[in-house]
Amino acid sequence: MQRREFMQMLAIASAGGLALASKDGLAATPGAAEQLYAVPKFGNVSLLHITDCHAQLRPLYFREPSVNLGIGEAAGKAPHLVGDALLKQFKIAPKTARAHAFTYLDFAAAAKVYGKVGGFAHLSTLVQQLRASRPHAVLCDGGDTWQGSATALWTNGQDMVDAAKLLGVEIMAPHWEFTLGAQRVQEIVQKDFKGKVDFVAQNVVTADFGDAVFAPYSWREMNGVPVAVIGQAFPYTPIANPRYLVPDWSFGIQEERLQALVKEVRAKGAKVVVLLSHNGMDVDLKLASRVSGIDAILGGHTHDGVPTPVVVSNQGGQTLVTNAGSNGKFLGVLDFDVRDGRIQGYQYRLLPVFSNLLPADRAMQAHIDAVRAPFRARLDETLAVTEGLLYRRGNFNGSWDQLIVDGLLAVKGADLAFSPGFRWGTSLLPGAPITRGDLMDQLAITYPATTLTEMTGATIKTIMEDVCDNLFHPDPYYQQGGDMVRVGGMSYTCTPAAATGRRISDMRLNGKLLDADKTYKVAGWAPVAEGASGAPIWDVMETYLRAHPVVRARRPDQPTLVGTAGNPGMAG
Repeated sequence: MQRREFMQMLAIASAGGLALASKDGLAATPGAAEQLYAVPKFGNVSLLHITDCHAQLRPLYFREPSVNLGIGEAAGKAPHLVGDALLKQFKIAPKTARAHAFTYLDFAAAAKVYGKVGGFAHLSTLVQQLRASRPHAVLCDGGDTWQGSATALWTNGQDMVDAAKLLGVEIMAPHWEFTLGAQRVQEIVQKDFKGKVDFVAQNVVTADFGDAVFAPYSWREMNGVPVAVIGQAFPYTPIANPRYLVPDWSFGIQEERLQALVKEVRAKGAKVVVLLSHNGMDVDLKLASRVSGIDAILGGHTHDGVPTPVVVSNQGGQTLVTNAGSNGKFLGVLDFDVRDGRIQGYQYRLLPVFSNLLPADRAMQAHIDAVRAPFRARLDETLAVTEGLLYRRGNFNGSWDQLIVDGLLAVKGADLAFSPGFRWGTSLLPGAPITRGDLMDQLAITYPATTLTEMTGATIKTIMEDVCDNLFHPDPYYQQGGDMVRVGGMSYTCTPAAATGRRISDMRLNGKLLDADKTYKVAGWAPVAEGASGAPIWDVMETYLRAHPVVRARRPDQPTLVGTAGNPGMAG
């Protein structure tokens, strides 16, 4: 970035009330990249960690949540901290590059100053820089890699498989990968990844005889230190995603099997044991307290960018629990000093990947350009322009979600609409065009059918309660999905800390309470049941956007929340 361009960015930020700290501001002083990415060499065992990139090969904007509620024992603790509460907890100076990376604060103005994040070409450069001082380092991918973009969908994941190999991924654990179907997953593991990437998942077995489907762990030696990296797939894949895509496989947390596996690799001589997990951070925190012998958990699924590990005590000592964000926005670096047969110390950094500070790796950029070339006209076609910020991430509706439910209501002719509580999806700044590629970043799945179903008020209440329990159940092991289902056309009240079946109340359409016995037309998409049919969601949304070429700024419909005042997981 040239100085003149940077000064223009400063002017934009100033107009938005953003005062930058010169020490950390992007390109504000010479050596900004060196300061941000200086990770001193430490110890003799190193793991690099990415997770939940959701097929985002190019730099992007991604707004962190302003609502990430922790309930009960989780209240006020990582990862359930947002905004100023997160900055205070992790001692991050406000209005800095790191503050922008880890929070939603001043997002639109700060994004114009700091620029885009992620992008595999820039991530590749950072990986190479770290490996220069850590040639022994192993790059781990926590999953949700082959899904989340148009090109990933249209190439059946091949664009991401090739990108991961080019990036130098050596060990991977899965989740959304399974939505390509069991046959495709096995094809990639047995052909593309053979001899290059270890695809590990100790908790995936055959449904009939309980035989392991994938290798349970990867064995490595770093500077003579034996290291075991155990894989953990998302435990509730057949519930959160269609069971018919993986009909012959069984999942689950499999805590006892994991404990036995830890004992096995310890008996074989492993001095460092790491779990590469796609459980979600709350599940990992509980798991760490119950399974001993794991030194660290490299976690994913919940997209939480947590700057420092949470140290969890258990019968065997302690376990470091980390989570490395999403969308290629962060790279975790975990170093261990192993001497005399045991870990003497550790160092951890979660590095934001600022595209303006990291030159694009030529080989990776060439791959990205080649992948996009056949689809460029389709990807880059402008469908509309947004007047406001579009984002998804958060416990309840984001503005992208609001746009989707508005589109479903209008095109399907429904009384109310549901959209899944997906966490993936990039952000768009005010005034940006909405291209087909941008739209597909929110919708690209292998089961995209839209539906219009007649439901009674009682059924709607049951669905809402069930999804809410998946999010706010006090026992993390019962949290089986994403965020709360996004709702359009209906207002409601939510009491997150209430008992199961009693969290949802005061459901209203046009100000009138829903009748438990009355039937309503409900639009939705992404049905997990086999055989569902209907126009794919991207066709529905393109129809809506062509009728609304200027998308007005949207304030997402949020439920009335009870009992959450002062919760640091919610913006004031």
